[in-house]
Amino acid sequence: MLQIDAWKRVTILLTCLLGLVLAAPNLFYERVEQHNDAVADIEMFGETPERAAAASGWPSALPSGLVNLGLDLRGGAHLLAEVQVEDVYEQRITSLWPEVRDVLRPERSTVGTIRRQPSPPDELHVRISQPEGMARALELVRGLAQPVTSTINVSGILENDLEASGQDDLIIVTLSEAERVASDERTLQQALETIRRRIDEVGTREPTIQRQGADRILIQVPGLGSAQELKDIIGTTAQLTFQPVIGRAASADDAPGVGNEIAPSLDENGVFYILEENPVVTGEELVDAQPSFDQNGRPAVNFRFNPAGARKFGDYTAENIGNPFAIVLDDEVISAPVIQSHIPGGSGIITGNFSVEESTNLAVLLRAGALPAELTFLEERTIGPELGQDSIDAGKIATIVAFAAVLVFMFLSYGLFGIFANVALIINICLIFGLLSLIGGTLTLPGIAGIVLTVGMAVDANVLVFERIREELKTAKGPSRAIELGYEKALSAIVDANITTFITAVILFAMGSGPVRGFAITLGLGILTSVFTAIFVTRVMIVMWFERARPRTLEV
Repeated sequence: MLQIDAWKRVTILLTCLLGLVLAAPNLFYERVEQHNDAVADIEMFGETPERAAAASGWPSALPSGLVNLGLDLRGGAHLLAEVQVEDVYEQRITSLWPEVRDVLRPERSTVGTIRRQPSPPDELHVRISQPEGMARALELVRGLAQPVTSTINVSGILENDLEASGQDDLIIVTLSEAERVASDERTLQQALETIRRRIDEVGTREPTIQRQGADRILIQVPGLGSAQELKDIIGTTAQLTFQPVIGRAASADDAPGVGNEIAPSLDENGVFYILEENPVVTGEELVDAQPSFDQNGRPAVNFRFNPAGARKFGDYTAENIGNPFAIVLDDEVISAPVIQSHIPGGSGIITGNFSVEESTNLAVLLRAGALPAELTFLEERTIGPELGQDSIDAGKIATIVAFAAVLVFMFLSYGLFGIFANVALIINICLIFGLLSLIGGTLTLPGIAGIVLTVGMAVDANVLVFERIREELKTAKGPSRAIELGYEKALSAIVDANITTFITAVILFAMGSGPVRGFAITLGLGILTSVFTAIFVTRVMIVMWFERARPRTLEV
């Protein structure tokens, strides 16, 4: 018998209502966008009358998720940058010379005098005056090697980061291949993090910052005026400081006291620290920070200062054992460890309940005060808002034309049942925008093409059902049985047809990038929503109509 349980009807109707509510903010795009920006500014910088007024422009009880407009719709800047990862090799080798010198000095009676020699950028050449002490010298230099820690190492076998060899009286120190691979990965991660922080700091919305290949980064920022402006933002230096901790504050509005300031925690929501304004050392004095392991084998982070920073940091730690100090990046506390002992020599270790990935990320943040290597911009484009508006207008026209054509076709072909399918199609579009708003999806011009294609495909399932009902009316005992058999027998064809298209969308999303992914997302979501509306929504409407009208015959 043709019927649907009450709880199923309620679930279907509530799902449709939820989709409509989630999609509704897009009808008031500018107002909701201003509300979201104001809320974000209040959380980060505190409340002002202007921000409070902007935040009150949209009820906080209602959803405020929006479909983000991509670069091709909103205009903005596009950059493709290549990271010169080889620069890091030279920096690392240069920083090794003081360590090699210091470890060989106590053995002068064995190795003789120590002199650095000219060498390629990625090698350190050290000459000793007593070649017979080469074995001892290599033993000491190799003792400086540390295990390579990297989240990309899945073999579980740790290799050393340095390799040392001897030729007559010459010691040659190079980075191991494993360290070069790990260094490239860390350099790309640090560059990504630095660029992301620089762009987010100026208030831009939904930038696309992603790795392209082994050493390139794609940067797209909607709403930015020019590619040169984006390059200037990326080149800004981050502010990294090490500051004494006075205590914790209840909120950002507390009075920190003369000579103090309040900084929020980066990882702990609602946690604020009171810090002395004058830092002990700054990021300009930080030479390096690398993920490592502590004496118990737990992930940690090693950091090292230059001689000036080492002296100041050593004096401070000697006088403040047992007190916390804060590592502050761009006015946010990324870590606040307690000083356990005097830390001479300008190096220290940050321990905590870290995973390898978390320690790597913390090291990246510590090094994010400046770009790790030079960026070469291979491609730069500026897309004006006029082009974006043209794309939006063209997309609107295409969608309206396709939508209207489908509505007219369904009504002329199936009459009342066509009207049910048209209502379901409208709900289908709302569900697509509701899902895009929920996941924070970005709509691009190819994404609009995906929606237009979905409009054309959305009625396919209804067509299959209605044509099957027509066939069943010729043999079935009555309209109720014809409708029931129509849905039952068309289900397998609907599922098979949409699964194959959905698999295609998944492959496009997995293998593609940028606009291809935008098309795949809207196509995939459209398939899910169209199947839902065809199988459930139209069926509920037909059943409810049938229960009221009780027709003796059907005109499908």
